Amino acid sequence: MVVRAQGAAMTRTLLSLGHGYSARALAARLVPKGWRVIGTTRKPEKFEAFRAEGVEPLSWPCDLSSVLGEAEYLLTSAGPDARGDPILREARDAIAGAADHLKWVGYLSTTGVYGDRNGGWVDEESDTDPATERGQRRVDAEREWLGIPGLPVHVFRLAGIYGPGRGPFAKLRRGVAQRVIKDNQVFSRTHVEDIAQVLEASMARPDPGRIYNVCDDDPAPPQDVIEYAARLLGMEPPPAVPFDEAEMSEMARSFYSDSKRVRNDRIKRELGVVLKYPTYKAALEAMLEQERGGSDS
Repeated sequence: MVVRAQGAAMTRTLLSLGHGYSARALAARLVPKGWRVIGTTRKPEKFEAFRAEGVEPLSWPCDLSSVLGEAEYLLTSAGPDARGDPILREARDAIAGAADHLKWVGYLSTTGVYGDRNGGWVDEESDTDPATERGQRRVDAEREWLGIPGLPVHVFRLAGIYGPGRGPFAKLRRGVAQRVIKDNQVFSRTHVEDIAQVLEASMARPDPGRIYNVCDDDPAPPQDVIEYAARLLGMEPPPAVPFDEAEMSEMARSFYSDSKRVRNDRIKRELGVVLKYPTYKAALEAMLEQERGGSDS
């Protein structure tokens, strides 16, 4: 059992395991509100950036027993590998031992667990049916986290993530964007700031065992997003390339094995979330305005 540090309850503390892109967006919301955020990373070169964001860096792997005693909220962003969930592999006993005082645990998963639906709709009650080994690993990791007795786990199935520094603008500017055409291919997406607000809303309304889809209201073919982003930048869209002829990594190609539209009603109904970016067009327009020094309010 983890022993709580004296006085820790006076400050809300989040321990963020695998403190990456989405977790850093959450920290940007919490730190100005007086939260203490501790973020783990395998890369010491990230420490300075974490500190600049008000996050206390912690090198991973490490003994979590002490720091878990200081946190009431836990977020894990690390993806599973061929040997399973890397966090639980290193620290399952310590995390399980903290179940008596943790108020909220968030696990960041993916909508890839639903597999291919030939462009059809899925919601949180849909069966998991992953089309890839990576998707199956996510299903297994979800079950492992949810199966820890007494741990208040919440699962967030994230659609394709984009935001500052990540998404079609970055690809277009690097000259690596493609308009890949595959019949009946459609994806759901989510802006990183909407992920952050969903997580914060859930932390304020814990409901252990609950699963949430996190995505916008506007699933669309990937080529449409690239074309719209190019038009906003004043660039000619890259030429259309049939899927079978496109040059892509195996991981990128695997994303095209799934075609589905994801419903997000639960985050609105149960968490009271109003999406900041309900469509990819609104998000891309706002991102470009922010880059040019405009207000995002």
